Amino acid sequence: MAGQNVFDVKNNPYKAQRSWPPDFAKMDSKEQFRLERRYRRRAKLAYTRPRWNQAVKLTQWGSITFVLGYSVLFMDWGDIHTPFDGIRKWVFERSNSIWTASTTQPQRPNLKRISEKPT
Repeated sequence: MAGQNVFDVKNNPYKAQRSWPPDFAKMDSKEQFRLERRYRRRAKLAYTRPRWNQAVKLTQWGSITFVLGYSVLFMDWGDIHTPFDGIRKWVFERSNSIWTASTTQPQRPNLKRISEKPT
């Protein structure tokens, strides 16, 4: 630790090129505009949060999808006929057909052939 140089304001080898904050009274309008534009750009980059923005967008789209799906499929509209009645009927018929056995086709056509013993 003793062999290392300790930097402070007086013995800093990396001196600032410009004093901060700049004196706007001594600057012309073009320099002021450049400085303001540079500051705005750097401040915007410093405060961007891409992961937060992505999480917010996903949450928004997820909640929109949930509310629309719920209102189309499950919300009780009373006795009012809605334009979603056909969609509801189709979705619930499909979901019910997954859990019920169909009687139009044999369920296991190869069962008889497998259970028979070869002679």
